[in-house]
This record gives sequence, C-alpha cells and structure tokens, in this order.
Amino acid sequence: MTNSKTEKKIKIIFMGTPDFAVPALTALHNNKYDVILVVTQPDRPKGRGRKPVSSPVKEAAVQLGYDVIQPVSIKTDEFANNVIKLKPDMFVVSAFGHILPKRILELPKIGALNIHASLLPKYRGAAPIQWAVINGEKETGVTAMLMDEGLDTGDILFTSKTQISPDDTSATLHKRLADLGADLLVKTLKAIEADNINPIPQDHTIATYAPMLTKKDGHINWEMAAEKLEAFIRGMTPWPGAFTFYNNTRLKIFSSKPIIMPVDTPPGTVLRGFPDELRIATGKGVLSILEIQGQSGKRLLIKDFLRGFKLPVGTVLN
Repeated sequence: MTNSKTEKKIKIIFMGTPDFAVPALTALHNNKYDVILVVTQPDRPKGRGRKPVSSPVKEAAVQLGYDVIQPVSIKTDEFANNVIKLKPDMFVVSAFGHILPKRILELPKIGALNIHASLLPKYRGAAPIQWAVINGEKETGVTAMLMDEGLDTGDILFTSKTQISPDDTSATLHKRLADLGADLLVKTLKAIEADNINPIPQDHTIATYAPMLTKKDGHINWEMAAEKLEAFIRGMTPWPGAFTFYNNTRLKIFSSKPIIMPVDTPPGTVLRGFPDELRIATGKGVLSILEIQGQSGKRLLIKDFLRGFKLPVGTVLN
C-alpha cells in the first residue's frame, strides 16, 4: 500500500522564464508534483519581424498542460489575489527575472524556494553562469535556497557542484547547471516533505555579484591578458558574444587559444603567423583566434575565414 503521506504532494506555483528553468518545471511534472499555476514573463517581440515570442517556460508549460499567466507586474493587487485564490503551499522559482516583494513571498503556506545557478553567496544576480566562466572559476554549481526580499540572499538548503572545464562556454555550462538544478529541486522538495531540512544563513561578507550583461559587454578589450581574454570569449558565448572591429566591420569571436610569449606590439595588433592562423597581440601574451564570424557571414574556422577575408599584419583591431 502506498503511504498516504507521499500521495499528497505540495501545491506549487512555478515561476520561471528562460531555458534554464525548463528542466526544473519538467522535473516537477515527471515527479507528479501538483503544479497549480505557471507564472512567466510576457511574450516579447523578437527577430526582424518583431513578432511576439513566448518564453521557453511558457512553451513547456503549455505542452505539459499547465495553466499559465504572464503578468506585466507581480506587485499588483490583481496578481496577489490570483495567488490567494489558489492557496499554494509553495512557490518554486527558477530564473524568473523578478524579485518577489514581501507581501507576495508571504502568501504560500510553506514558503518560496529558488534554484540559483551558482554556489551562493558567490555570484548573486542575473548572470552567474557567464561571470563564473569569464572570471576563470574552476568550480560552480546550483543552490536551493529559501527566498527573502533580497537579491539571492535567502538561507541555503542544498547545493550541487560541478567543475568548469577549460573548454566550457556559458552555453555548455548552462545546460549542465540547468539539469543539476532540476535534480536538486526534486531532492529539496523531498526533504521538505520529510521535514528534513536545515536552512543555513548566507555569509553576506563574502558575497559576490553577477550583474546582467548587455550586447555592448561583449566588446573585447585587447589590453587584457591573453588567458583572461580566452575565458572572456568562452563566457560571452553564445550571448552576448565576444566581438571586435576591423575598421567598421564587426568580427565575432567564438573560440581562441592563449599563447604565452613576450610581445612588444600594441594590444589588438595582428601579428605575423602561419597563413592559416590569426594571432593578436594582447596586454600580456598572444591570442590565437580559432573560430570567427564576419558581419554578414557564418561561424567559420579561422583558416576558412582567412581565405575570403584578409587581415594584414600590423592591422589594429579595436
């Protein structure tokens, strides 16, 4: 006979928006949790036609058969009343994109649980995955925490770690952390159901932040050391993308290799090398470009790109 305690799953309102949150929602579905509502951000215009596009969470929720709402603001009486009517036991939040105000956080019976893509208190904020790669971290992970009014400042329940490999980009790490987050969510909910959790306050004195990135943040600063630039490029891939300019032509760089060697040429200068390689002077060492994309072309290996696009020795990229 099935234990009656396990038959009654907690009633959950799920809040999330991008791809990162989809495995968490799917895990709730696969483990038969009672998701009574999915909250996600409004459709956004996208592409050349500027047609409204649903968030990945909305698309997944519709496929899974959940009710979805897309409030412009979660601070309204209308949103609060919608939540009150549903009498949720818990909010589960993953990359939702809004900080929940106190009066909303107080509505669920048990509380609000957030899955964050870093080992808190490091990398609080909107872009923890990119910044961990950019900063050359060797390890990161996901944290399940109880939400409070601050920005990723709540008590920690569980964490799950992963190594950052030398060839990880923010894209590869994103996928791994999203899956880890889904597994950690289920582990955390089971512990909550079993009344087997021990919240640990964060040490705010060692907190670091991962601010939101914009397109302009991908602009390469050749004054940086080659090793740091290589990590920067991986962290900016696929979005917002690392780029530089040759005259007025924008060149997007996808992968590179640092070469530790002395250089007395101004940073950004194209150096002499083999015919099928592109070496750029940096603030310390040389960066060899491996994959690149022209302004109206496609992503190419550097040897293929250089067949149709010449970058003479002595050219200075900016």
